[in-house]
Amino acid sequence: TVATAAPVGASTALRAELHRLRVCESGNNYHAHTGNGYYGAYQFSPSTWHGLGFHGRPDHARPRTQDRAARKEHARSGWRAWPSCSQRAHLR
Repeated sequence: TVATAAPVGASTALRAELHRLRVCESGNNYHAHTGNGYYGAYQFSPSTWHGLGFHGRPDHARPRTQDRAARKEHARSGWRAWPSCSQRAHLR
């Protein structure tokens, strides 16, 4: 039981951190398209989005797909992928 509790707690913590990141990056708007070359709730560049194995544009993807991409990018690069907002949201 203890072994299964740790990943759930970590997952809950990461979900809360990703929410803080989304608020900073896009105002928690999964459809964000501000014309700056970054899209969606996590403001992915098209090259990063495609490099993670996703098609189309992030702002056209479902929220859970964007969340999955953010978790994948976080596992790959940590908070470095979002330098300004990760610092502003006290994630690093």
